[in-house]
Amino acid sequence: MKVRTTLVAAGLLAAAAQAQPAPDWIAAWGTALMAPNDKVALAPASAAHATLRQAMRLSLGGTALRVRISNRFGDEPLAIGAATVGRARAGAGDLAGSPLPLRFGGKPGVTVAPGAEIVSDPLDFPSVAGDLVAVSLAVEALPARQSVHIAAHATQFLAPGDQAARPALDGARALTSWYQVDEIDVLPSAPAAELVAIGDSITDGTGAGLDRDERWPDYLQRRLRATHAPALAVVNAGIGGNRMLADGNGPKLAARFAHDVLDRPGVTHALVLIGVNDLGVQHRAGRDTPDARRALLHDLEDGWTALAAQAHARGVCLIAGTIVPYGGSRIYQPGPDNEADRLTLNAWLRASPLFDGVADFDAALRDPDAPGRLREAFDSGDRLHPSPAGYRAMAAAVPLDRLAACRWRPQPGGTAPPDAGTHATMHDHDTE
Repeated sequence: MKVRTTLVAAGLLAAAAQAQPAPDWIAAWGTALMAPNDKVALAPASAAHATLRQAMRLSLGGTALRVRISNRFGDEPLAIGAATVGRARAGAGDLAGSPLPLRFGGKPGVTVAPGAEIVSDPLDFPSVAGDLVAVSLAVEALPARQSVHIAAHATQFLAPGDQAARPALDGARALTSWYQVDEIDVLPSAPAAELVAIGDSITDGTGAGLDRDERWPDYLQRRLRATHAPALAVVNAGIGGNRMLADGNGPKLAARFAHDVLDRPGVTHALVLIGVNDLGVQHRAGRDTPDARRALLHDLEDGWTALAAQAHARGVCLIAGTIVPYGGSRIYQPGPDNEADRLTLNAWLRASPLFDGVADFDAALRDPDAPGRLREAFDSGDRLHPSPAGYRAMAAAVPLDRLAACRWRPQPGGTAPPDAGTHATMHDHDTE
């Protein structure tokens, strides 16, 4: 039965991909940027006239690529003297061969204005899903407020001077954040689809090992390749500490959804997992009166409703992720009321006709003897974030059949009629 289910899902995904015209470009890697905290912010003087070499694993291959450089959160210009792309080795600053130069309007360097993003010229660069590439930026001037993804869960490097064209770096120091790079797009050789996973630290990968690609979207990529499903890029837009309704660690998800999900080239599906920080922060701050709790649940439902409307208006299918148990968490120390709110929100997510499918992460990770807690084997140790085994179980809970069955078309004027597309109420999932 498992083999048959997998083959059916793979066939449905193939049909879904073939039903679309061949995409011009599709995001094969991406991240969600924010203004950095003091711990990861680079001193502009130390990073000026220096080289940032950063590794990114592609979830889709192609014949060419291009790189999006971002100064979205900067308040000063970002000046890049030269940029290259090469083939990387995990955790190492040295490349396998000489890198190839990127161009911007035919020129080797570019200045990115505050708040802006710039895409490089296309570069012939054959790649396959799973390739690890290194983008090297020779920085001439770095804003004091950078655009950063704090938790890369992968080793990056900063070296003095312009070493972008060198296979091996001299005098480099290790970093564990991504800076000023928002996305890598590829030109695929066959029709492809793209799923963007967006959420908080559980999507970002807290609890995963360094340079091990152990976040649940990483395991989903490997699951897709193992089942011989057709090309489906997976982009991780999680931010640790993120909330649906309030800014804090990065802009609130409701505000960043358009940029970090809907504006990705080639996006066809979004999988959203959010809410644990909204619930937990309210409790930790002592603001969880009965009235405040009811208001928060109402506002979260409104937030989800707005996401669905935005996604469907843009022709993007929306998969909802249920909130995983966090009983015993030292961060939030939830009580019975928190657990009741989590269960209420999860029940609403499972039953709502807004969504094109549900990834029941709660059911996949909860301890059957204590449903308000993570199963021990799936707990990273803090009672909130899954272990690598837990992240693998989450990837197995993503319903491939629902991804394949969903169809939406962008609506003129940016609105979706209420009867458009497929509103799934099925919440079953296959397992590896």
